[in-house]
Amino acid sequence: MIAIDYQNRKPIYEQIVEKFQMLILKEILPSGSQMPSVRSLAVELSINPNTIQKAYATLEQQGYIYPIKGRGNFVAESTELKEQKKEAFSEKMRELVREGIELEISKKECLDVFENCWKEEKSS
Repeated sequence: MIAIDYQNRKPIYEQIVEKFQMLILKEILPSGSQMPSVRSLAVELSINPNTIQKAYATLEQQGYIYPIKGRGNFVAESTELKEQKKEAFSEKMRELVREGIELEISKKECLDVFENCWKEEKSS
């Protein structure tokens, strides 16, 4: 279901959070579906269950999933996720803006790149 990049500088739990966010936002994991259990995912990924638990706690805090005692974690309803989609997009844009600033790319140049990418993606 998900793969961990051990060469990535991001902590493993953050990678898990990001992968599940995308699966949920793209509705590959639809609203109401059950998340993999902490233990089964830890075994599948060969990582500590506490890492999975931390990722799930983050996803719950962000509103992507909710727990049902004794049954596990479930994907939140799509009406709650619309705001999450915008926030996820905003965070990715913030990362790109930070990179642009570090590379000393002007705001106009960034906007030009954005416009070109938008046009390319819309036409494909």
